[in-house]
Amino acid sequence: MLSLCTPFPRRAATILVVMQIIAAHALAAGGSDKSATPMTDIAALLQVQSDVQKLLPQVRLALVAIQTGGGTASGVIISADGLLLTAAHVPGAPGKDMRVILEDGTMTTAKSLGMDKTTDAALAQLKKREKPWPFVSLNREVAKAQPGEWCFALGHPGGFDKARGPVLRVGKIVKQTANSLHTDCVLMGGDSGGPLFNFTGEVIGIHSQIWENRDQNVHVSMAPFLRSWDAMQKSEIIKTWGIGAGGYLGVATVMSDDVELAVADVIEGSPAQKAGVRAGDVILSVNGDAMTDQQQFTATVRARAAGDTLKIKLRNEGKERELSVQLAQKPQEEGQ
Repeated sequence: MLSLCTPFPRRAATILVVMQIIAAHALAAGGSDKSATPMTDIAALLQVQSDVQKLLPQVRLALVAIQTGGGTASGVIISADGLLLTAAHVPGAPGKDMRVILEDGTMTTAKSLGMDKTTDAALAQLKKREKPWPFVSLNREVAKAQPGEWCFALGHPGGFDKARGPVLRVGKIVKQTANSLHTDCVLMGGDSGGPLFNFTGEVIGIHSQIWENRDQNVHVSMAPFLRSWDAMQKSEIIKTWGIGAGGYLGVATVMSDDVELAVADVIEGSPAQKAGVRAGDVILSVNGDAMTDQQQFTATVRARAAGDTLKIKLRNEGKERELSVQLAQKPQEEGQ
């Protein structure tokens, strides 16, 4: 495993542009075996290229390069008053001053706020200025970032290079966990803290780690940020057993023979039991979103903090019912 900060002032010469990435995907889709079924047709790839070309001018203005200590990393501005998302291992602690470089090469400063070191999520604040900061929106529907969806990564691998500009890599989500997204977007040193976007131009992840294989690039999802937002703005460090672990429902689930998400067990005294969830219930939806697998359900629950209320639609013996469940703090003896 590697983190993505790069010792300053190392520069990367690699320039990756949209067409190169699209071509790589086309090759991967068709390969040299012409008898193989294409994974993605050319028309779809051209549409991907067109979508990215439209989005890039809007989102690149919010991308920043970060210099802190002896390393260089990336970040993204997500509000007009200069709130900045990055990876926790970039500043390392709240209250750190960081040098920030904007799209046009302008330098300014930011101070790190709170962070969740367990998931590698961190918030920072740019210094005030007279005009609004350029910014992008967050995707708050965490569970909708599903494997197979197109996405693209931006960052300053190797550090800021005005002549080269930011580096963009197109790929797909290959896995979602409670706190992270794994993609095949190629990441390099210096990408740490940079944004992963969906194809509506919303931030769905923050670059965190690279592993050995090309499809093992890990991005912090928006879940840790959203559930700990207030604490991060107060410069708090989120503890594993605090709200950073997400809300606690208290059910075990299993996929039924009919490929439905079913409740296998309900923990004694849990919020689920108090609300009336029973073993054998089929979970149809949460807050109106259809639940199709365990991973999606886990991510949905853990994206909410203790105290949040979920509306869960269930079916049992042909009868449907909807329950409101207030999530609790996760008991330590239940583990992660």
